[in-house]
Amino acid sequence: MFYISQIVALLFALLATSASAQKLDDRLSLEQSAPGGIFSLIPPDSVTQHGLTLSTGMLPYTATAGTLDLLGQNGERSAKIYYTAYVANDRPKDRPLTFVFNGGPGAASAYLHLGLVGPRVLEFGERQDDATQPTLHDNPDSWLAFTDLVLIDPIGTGWSRAASNDIATGFYGIRRDAESLAKVIALYAQKNGRVPSPKYLVGESYGGFRALKVASALKDIQGMLVSGIVMVSPMIEGRFLWSARDDPLTAALRLPSLSAAELERKNKFDQNLVMETERFAMTDYLASLAGPSPQGALADALYSRVSALTGIPKDAVRQTRGFIGDTYKKKSAGDSRVVSPYDAGHSVVDAYPEAAADQNEDPVLDGYTRAYGAAFTAYARDDLAFKTDMTYTLLNDDVNRRWEWKSDRGGDSRMTATAVSDMRDLLSVIPQFRVMVAHGYSDVLTPYGFSKYVLDHLPRDLAANRVELKLYRGGHMFYTAPASRAGFSWDAHGFFQKHQN
Repeated sequence: MFYISQIVALLFALLATSASAQKLDDRLSLEQSAPGGIFSLIPPDSVTQHGLTLSTGMLPYTATAGTLDLLGQNGERSAKIYYTAYVANDRPKDRPLTFVFNGGPGAASAYLHLGLVGPRVLEFGERQDDATQPTLHDNPDSWLAFTDLVLIDPIGTGWSRAASNDIATGFYGIRRDAESLAKVIALYAQKNGRVPSPKYLVGESYGGFRALKVASALKDIQGMLVSGIVMVSPMIEGRFLWSARDDPLTAALRLPSLSAAELERKNKFDQNLVMETERFAMTDYLASLAGPSPQGALADALYSRVSALTGIPKDAVRQTRGFIGDTYKKKSAGDSRVVSPYDAGHSVVDAYPEAAADQNEDPVLDGYTRAYGAAFTAYARDDLAFKTDMTYTLLNDDVNRRWEWKSDRGGDSRMTATAVSDMRDLLSVIPQFRVMVAHGYSDVLTPYGFSKYVLDHLPRDLAANRVELKLYRGGHMFYTAPASRAGFSWDAHGFFQKHQN
């Protein structure tokens, strides 16, 4: 009976997966079978005039909601890439131009668009987690104050589409994705007379990894050199994100973020306490995980301290020998609540308290941040006059599942995916190139410790005064908190000013 029940469960899972995939295929087929094909659903570019009220006064700007064509080797259009551009009117000739995208892979740019850099920002209520009645208003911290912006949706996200599913698959991989976005950037710069402008890239999560790959493709294929990259909660080294659960270094680099989250849940956040956890994590904790299992009083002291830092009961810490893994999701905030890897300081009531492992939808990714999709659709229609009946795809799980992780530098798995060599090469051959990395303290999906380790191990002469790490309260999308968004925008302004001086 045990084996039969397993088979039945597997069949139901396969049927559910097949049904989900069929729904996606049906939706894509309907779009692609529209009269004139999928591209007939995409309207002409829309150009509108606006004004943004800043502390320095009114900033008039031009918004363009439109698409750029990618052509195949046969000269036929293979894809249309949706973008939104914001350009200050009467701009100086040396005003920077910044290209922005999210990650996933499979995420549209609405997150950074309405959450951080754009002229309008979406708010989620007083507790910053209520998306039932989100409000959209002028963004006093918009990066348009110091740089023109072009927000890009990669193929399969937003309103960007390939001519067919088969063609789309060709773009779902590290190299082709970077090359296609580099082409889009080059096309935009050439068509709008912006080739001489200082150019920057901003990418979130996988988008940080993507930014380094795109910068390399711009240099090698398009002959364009970028002045700098801002990486938001980035993935840089795949080996940390997908390492074995018993990898000591990965566990040690994640511990400070788990500690920061526990401090947030207790309303006792203290940067100095997080720094103390960093020192403990890279000394006693790392040594213990890398060596033989501690015994007696040493084990008791270690597990007690890890428990106090993370909120995970000592018995649960002992059971895993200190390798917390995913235990924190159901154990950090009590038996009846679960936390999100996107922000472990944020917890909700557990929908499946009887389950040993976490089965909840993610409180952040599947919760309030889903509102960015509908909000952007309404904003594009009402404010930008870009009117289409095509579905706006905020997150495309199909893109993520089909992603080809083999990179141009070798390796054929997520574990070997790295952008560190791209960062080193860009720093080496472009003396003006700089990097700013920003993280939320309580992000456990891409903990700041991962990036700190990468940056700390860059050659000193290469990185000195050109690479910086900035930390803010909050999680993976720390910018949803107004104070963190304002602080980050202020620091970003300083980053851009350094380049202009």
